[in-house]
Amino acid sequence: MEYARPLAKLIGELEKLPGIGPKSAQRLAFHLLRVSEDEARALADAVMDVKQRITFCSRCFNFTDQELCSICRDPRRDPSVLCIVSEPRDLIAMDKTNEFHGQYHVLHGVISPMDGVGPEMLKIRELLGRVRDGGIKEAIIATNPTVEGEATALYLSNLLKPLGIHVTRIAHGLPMGGDMDYADQATLIQALEWRREM
Repeated sequence: MEYARPLAKLIGELEKLPGIGPKSAQRLAFHLLRVSEDEARALADAVMDVKQRITFCSRCFNFTDQELCSICRDPRRDPSVLCIVSEPRDLIAMDKTNEFHGQYHVLHGVISPMDGVGPEMLKIRELLGRVRDGGIKEAIIATNPTVEGEATALYLSNLLKPLGIHVTRIAHGLPMGGDMDYADQATLIQALEWRREM
C-alpha cells in the first residue's frame, strides 16, 4: 500500500530520528494525524523554537538558551572541580545523582578515528583554556567505558596532568543490583581494578 505523499514524507522524516524504525514512525505519523491542529502546531513550534533558540553555553558547552547555562550561573557550584563528559545527556545523567557539585565541560563527542573524529573536532582546546585560566584543581573524566571513551580519557589525562591539576577517572564495574555471574569479563576486570578501600 502506498501512502499519500504528505503522509509518506512525514513517516520518512520520523524514521530519521534515533531509535525510530519504520513501524514506530508509522505509529507516530498516524498519531499526529489524529491530534488537533493546535497540538500539531504546538509540536512544530516547539521543534522550531529549539532550533532557533538553543545554543552552546559559552563556558561549558552544555545546551542553553542564554549566554551561560544554569549550572555555570549557579554560585553554589564548586568552580575548582570540573567533570568532563562526552555529551550534554551525560551531563544531565551525572547531575541527576545530586552527588557532584562542581562544574562541567562537554566535549561533544569522543575521539574515534574509525568515524573520522579527531581531537581537533571536540571542545578540547576550550577545555585547556579553562584549565589554563586557573582555579581548577581537579578534572574528573567521565567518558563512557568504550574503546573510544577510554582513548579520549587517556588523551585528556596526558594533556591535563602537565598543567598541574589532579586528574581522576570515574570508576566502572558492576551496576548496583547486578549479578556477577551475568557480568562479562571486561566488566569484572574493571570492577577489580577500580576497587577502593572500605
